[in-house]
Amino acid sequence: MSDASHDDELETATLGGGCFWCVEAVLKELDGVRSVTSGYAGGHVEDPSYEAVCRGETGHAEVVQVAFAPETIAFRDLLEVFFTIHTPTTLNREGPDVGSQYRSAVYYHNDEQRRVVESVIGELEPLYDDDIVTEVEPLETFYPAEEYHQDYFDKNPSDTYCTVNVNPKLSKLREKHAELLA
Repeated sequence: MSDASHDDELETATLGGGCFWCVEAVLKELDGVRSVTSGYAGGHVEDPSYEAVCRGETGHAEVVQVAFAPETIAFRDLLEVFFTIHTPTTLNREGPDVGSQYRSAVYYHNDEQRRVVESVIGELEPLYDDDIVTEVEPLETFYPAEEYHQDYFDKNPSDTYCTVNVNPKLSKLREKHAELLA
């Protein structure tokens, strides 16, 4: 971690790739990532609850909001990890989780992020048999999830969902992006 004098140079990314517990656990491992907050974006209801999101009543996706130091890790690197750890070609599904709240999504914070996302998707598209269905939209509002969702994997590493779904994503991260680890 860099010292506090660099904190004002942090950028923010908002990514949805299935269950936020999985994405949060992986991105927290990256050098230059200062914080990862699980939450909701892309919906039409103010301050949604987890239960309402899960019932599909709000239009939100489960996302993580990542504060990162671009002098240490580039937005492009975050995206490459993100696209490695989830399946961007399945609509409203990631692994065992099904529903629009589990959609693949990048909610960009500025035009530069939009350009980078579109470029990365263009480079990855030929590598897949199916089209990439990742939603690419400007971030309108991010709502942090309830406290019990924050740092879920750290607090519940032996939870069955975590051992079955998070651990393989962490293994893939370590195998394919070891140079980016903290």
